[in-house]
Amino acid sequence: MRIGVVVSCYRQERFLARTVAAIERALEGEEWQGVLEFAAPSDEPLPPCSGRWQVISSYDPVTRRPLRPLTPGAGRMLGFAACGGDWVLFADSDMELDTAWVRAILATAAREPGLAGLGGRIEEWFVDGPVERPGKHDMYGTGDRDRTVGYFGNVAFYRREALAAVGGYDVRLSSDEDFELGMRLRWLGLELRSLGMRAGRHWSAPRPSFPELSRRWRTGLCFGQGQVLRLYLGRRGFGTLLARQWLYIATLGIWAAGVVALVAWLGSGDPSLFARWGMLLLALLAFMVVRKRSPRLAAHSLLTWTLNGLGMLVGLTRPPRTERPTAAEAPGPGGGEAAC
Repeated sequence: MRIGVVVSCYRQERFLARTVAAIERALEGEEWQGVLEFAAPSDEPLPPCSGRWQVISSYDPVTRRPLRPLTPGAGRMLGFAACGGDWVLFADSDMELDTAWVRAILATAAREPGLAGLGGRIEEWFVDGPVERPGKHDMYGTGDRDRTVGYFGNVAFYRREALAAVGGYDVRLSSDEDFELGMRLRWLGLELRSLGMRAGRHWSAPRPSFPELSRRWRTGLCFGQGQVLRLYLGRRGFGTLLARQWLYIATLGIWAAGVVALVAWLGSGDPSLFARWGMLLLALLAFMVVRKRSPRLAAHSLLTWTLNGLGMLVGLTRPPRTERPTAAEAPGPGGGEAAC
């Protein structure tokens, strides 16, 4: 089995050395070729890596402007076109993969070549100054047993033929690209299986944090939920995608009700409706304080839902890139390739 590896890098390169080292350890003795794809110049030096890696710079070295859409799918599909392999391992640049999991997915893929993809449990870890500490035990709730899942996040091992059959990742989506891809694969009757073991550790600065919310808005990660709804409007799958956003829709509904109550107060002079809305909001916050055991985390949750809801509206009303680049689309003049 020939294996391709794609690590698409965009502003998370501080953990790339862990990612590369873990992949090289896990694939020792295997036939593989990897791609490190950079959407923008990095402040971090390129980590030590073997000659199996090809580095693709998808930006103009003079203007430092990207030569591809700044979406997760665009970087992954560039790597997919360049890395080869019967199966392709996709990992974010902040993932440190477990060797045992990599060996398990290789064995499973060889034993069951009809599978579309393989994943595993993602464990959350934080770097807080000199301290490294764990976060969530299971970021996506995949569990500790083998089972069929709807999609993978952060890391996935796909059969090339299966991914090509559905057109790969949608390069127009700023987020939600993993769920949307999984939906299309399921429509073809293809199985995505999560193995009941840790696939790796996801590294980041401590979360939840208010600066992280700002970063997600600046980089457009909040817009993907609306972009995918716009693309599927009137098509199969829209209901599934809409139901996935229920929490953000409900949050916007609460704020919309507050605006209506405020307008009613200003128009009639009767503040009772607005007062009832305020009591409802305070009750919600009180419930969240009890559940989160922290007023700060409760406020953060409400702000997160609000920001993602507003981002959904932005993505829904702002047209995404109209054309859909193929898997073979590569950076134009100014971009470049190099060996690691």
